[in-house]
Amino acid sequence: MPATEPHMTAAPRTAAPKKENLLLNLACNVILPGLVLSKLSQPQRLGPLWALVAALALPLGYGLWDWMKRRQWNMFSTLGIAGTLATGGMSLGSHFGWWQATALWFAVKEAAIPLLIGLSIPLTLRSKTPLVKTLLYNDQLMDTAKVAEELRHRNAEASFERLLREASWLLSLSFFVSSALNFFLAIWLLKAAPNSPEWNEQLGRMNWLSWPVIVIPSTGMMMWALFRLMNGIQRLTGLPQEQLFRGQPPKPN
Repeated sequence: MPATEPHMTAAPRTAAPKKENLLLNLACNVILPGLVLSKLSQPQRLGPLWALVAALALPLGYGLWDWMKRRQWNMFSTLGIAGTLATGGMSLGSHFGWWQATALWFAVKEAAIPLLIGLSIPLTLRSKTPLVKTLLYNDQLMDTAKVAEELRHRNAEASFERLLREASWLLSLSFFVSSALNFFLAIWLLKAAPNSPEWNEQLGRMNWLSWPVIVIPSTGMMMWALFRLMNGIQRLTGLPQEQLFRGQPPKPN
């Protein structure tokens, strides 16, 4: 038997990045802050100020802990932390008399983050890392190398760029809808006087309702954008769907 040469040993695989615990994310960013604001804002418990501080500390603490554990920080984590800090700054500033918080200002703040993301998606199309690729067409989800090779073979790169532009605008539309829903949900719910237990309870209710009212329709639109993108890639490359996703071997003949 021929001897195995030392330099022929396989290179070690790069460790896959740790995945975020989605249930823990949901608990720390939605469920627990909503419970704290709704149940602990009465004067005989934490009171409006300390209930607000505790509710804000949960997503901030989770964000920092998750970053220290996974060493990954993305635009959405950054915007989420910025939104939490904005909520805290507006509420605490009003509590200490630095300015007067109103439902309108909170509604504008709630609408601003998805609006900025929606505007950024088409604007980044000509950059090295378009957001549509980060969100829908990325190496963790799809075998982009295989798709690129097939696109070159079929001389379909220009058609693929048009497909990405279409997906970008559909994705932007989902964030614009989320922005509008955020705004009107805040206007509808925030009726009490700021810095009162009732105000905190309404903030907690807004946190709860944001999921069925905002996340479900926005996610549905994002899935529609992904569906159209996948169908377009299949049409341009001729690859079956199971070969587009990473780690899916081709079916035997």
